Amino acid sequence: MDFGVFSYNTDYVMQPAPLARALEERNFESLWIGEHTHIPASRKTPYPLGGELPRVYVDMMDPFVALGAAAAVTEKLKIGTGVCLVMQRDVITLAKEVATLDILSGGRVLFGIGGGWNQEEMENHGIPFEHRFRILREKVEALKTLWMDDESTYNGRHVSFDRVWLYPKPIQKPHPPILGGFFSDAGRKRVVRYCDGWMPNFAAMADPDIAKAFAGLRQQMEEAGRDPESLDLGMWALPDEMPDEAKLQYFKEAGVQRVILFAPIAGSEKVLPFLDHYAEIIPKLA
Repeated sequence: MDFGVFSYNTDYVMQPAPLARALEERNFESLWIGEHTHIPASRKTPYPLGGELPRVYVDMMDPFVALGAAAAVTEKLKIGTGVCLVMQRDVITLAKEVATLDILSGGRVLFGIGGGWNQEEMENHGIPFEHRFRILREKVEALKTLWMDDESTYNGRHVSFDRVWLYPKPIQKPHPPILGGFFSDAGRKRVVRYCDGWMPNFAAMADPDIAKAFAGLRQQMEEAGRDPESLDLGMWALPDEMPDEAKLQYFKEAGVQRVILFAPIAGSEKVLPFLDHYAEIIPKLA
């Protein structure tokens, strides 16, 4: 089982370049950065985990610029979006950004995607909240043709372009792994339809039986004519429920291939001891 670390990527936490170096030195597999382009001040949409929205959601920096900084100072560390709010981005520009990052990193991009939860944030981007998953699917399908085809065309209800050249192409073929950050039954169907892997939030799953959930997803893959062994299966571990060695062993036995830990919202004085603690566990579960 591999270990990744998520950073809230603000200007007051350990910055992506030194964090990436520290992760690679300690044999972590990956660095993950999420995104919110902004948080609407109305705060009509409640925080999904309850209570007040943590300030870090307001302060997050751009994920692709940060991951580029991380890639520049590392050689093996994988760099992932956790998650990219694809619906809110121009699909042609996004295809170029991901391809560029994959090239400059030497093929180390993990493209995590999600449906988002903040209705006003999406609406500020012109995205109808009720159509967000249809738009997500169309944009992912469009990204694939932009990454894979010499001349790309896509005609959907929400996304449409005709005969374009988008170069350069990503190093990874046919494209960087697309990992669905969903947790519902409908989310699993989305994984089967257009993703290469699944990385649910353990705390948000209605049924916490991870092995059962993974088995069900593999069965759905087989029924759809896709190879279930090709799935990349990860698991998010929330910051207020940081797993001990026993819980991590349970994850591994359940089939989790990657667990993603949340770095402390702090500078290196707190983040480095956190990394050192888990670095001692990595060899036991590798």
